Amino acid sequence: MSLSDRLSAYAPQALAVLRIVTALLFVLHGTQKLFGFPAAPFAPPAFSIFWFAGVIEIVTSILIAIGFYTRPAAFLASGTMAVAYWMAHAPGDLFPTNNAGDAAILFCFVFLYLIFAGPGAWSVNKK
Repeated sequence: MSLSDRLSAYAPQALAVLRIVTALLFVLHGTQKLFGFPAAPFAPPAFSIFWFAGVIEIVTSILIAIGFYTRPAAFLASGTMAVAYWMAHAPGDLFPTNNAGDAAILFCFVFLYLIFAGPGAWSVNKK
C-alpha cells in the first residue's frame, strides 16, 4: 500500500478537521461584530449590512462546525464572503495582501469547497 493510499484513507477525517477549524475561526468574525468579542474596532449598528453579516457568520459557522446542513450553510457563508470581499476590501485596493481581504477570500473558497465535498466525518448529517 502506497503512502498516497494510506493518507487517502483519512480524507474524511481531514475534511472534518478543515470544516470544524474553519467554522471555529469564522464564528469569531460574527461574535466580534455582534458582541465585541474578541475586541472589535467598531460595533455595527443593528440591522445594518455588517450586522446581518455577523448574524450569518455566527449561524452558518455553528451549522458548519457541527456538520448540520453543511452544504446550504457553506453556500450562504461562501456568498457572504464573496460579497464582503468585493464590497469592503476590493474598493480600497484590488490586491488582498494590501486590502486585508485574505481571510474573506480563503473563507469564500473553503466554504465553496465544502458545498461540493460535504461535511466529511464527524457530522450530524453524515452526507
